[in-house]
Amino acid sequence: MEEIRWGIIGCGDVTEVKSGPAFNKVNHSKLVAVMRRDSAKAADYARRHQVPKWYDNATQLINDPEVNAIYIATPPLQHEAYTIEALKAGKPVYVEKPMTLDAKAAQRMTNAANKLNVKLCVAHYRRAQPMFLKVKELLAAHVIGDIRLVRLKMLQSPNPALIAKTADNWRINPAISGGGLFHDLAPHQLDLMTYYFGAVKSAMGIATRQQENTGVDDLVSGNILFKNGVVFSGTWCFSVAPQDQADSCVVYGSKGHISFPMFGHKIKVTTDQSTEEYAFEPLPHVQQPMIEKVVDYFMDKGPNPCSGEDAWITMKLMDDFTRK
Repeated sequence: MEEIRWGIIGCGDVTEVKSGPAFNKVNHSKLVAVMRRDSAKAADYARRHQVPKWYDNATQLINDPEVNAIYIATPPLQHEAYTIEALKAGKPVYVEKPMTLDAKAAQRMTNAANKLNVKLCVAHYRRAQPMFLKVKELLAAHVIGDIRLVRLKMLQSPNPALIAKTADNWRINPAISGGGLFHDLAPHQLDLMTYYFGAVKSAMGIATRQQENTGVDDLVSGNILFKNGVVFSGTWCFSVAPQDQADSCVVYGSKGHISFPMFGHKIKVTTDQSTEEYAFEPLPHVQQPMIEKVVDYFMDKGPNPCSGEDAWITMKLMDDFTRK
């Protein structure tokens, strides 16, 4: 491929700023078609973003000869079917996180990509952002010594601002999302943990519903033992008071600790010698660095930035924590 000509399936809220505009800002990349089941909304998106074509049928977009790569940004329920359809058409796929509803579906998607020998990437885009790459660099440099444990807290009040607002609130319908808000936010965090600390030895967790007006788990606690001996402990709760909201990840080592938020822009490094902070500017399009790497991979100019196998691990951890 000399140019990646993208078609988006599911041009909803996520694609407005986070991802969609980036496809035209990356070298050798162009957004040529979008699809949404609501034809009026598909046409409106295409008009506002200067996209040449729009569809209200995913199969038609997949089979458009001008489209040679597919970005799937629908709710998770449709990820597996659309991914496999695109792969069978011989078109590489970049699919949103969570990869799908559960680990079994993620394995089927990965198997299909391998069997058909068509490329598949998953949008765990924090892997490519400067702030999280800096954390990886600091860990590799042993700035805080040997890593001992990680404590993660994601505490939010009902209807948190971190969650994109949609008319039907599908994120709390497990048949569509795979679970509750945990399934929307935890993929970002758990993928980074495996990106930083490697292979998982064992994982376990508990999940429960504490609010009566919801049909999904709103509190999840999980633990991971990595093969290198690092221990992770995470808590996600979506029913705390507004003043108790928290977004923190602290990595403790033998010489100090590194703390950072998942939805913020500052890293703090504390050792017995000093305290240092690193601040980062917000990205105009949070997925652009990842899309750059995906384009390079699709053009055989770089490695896969997040494979189906990588994302399966995250799906398996979520299944382990929620005891699916």
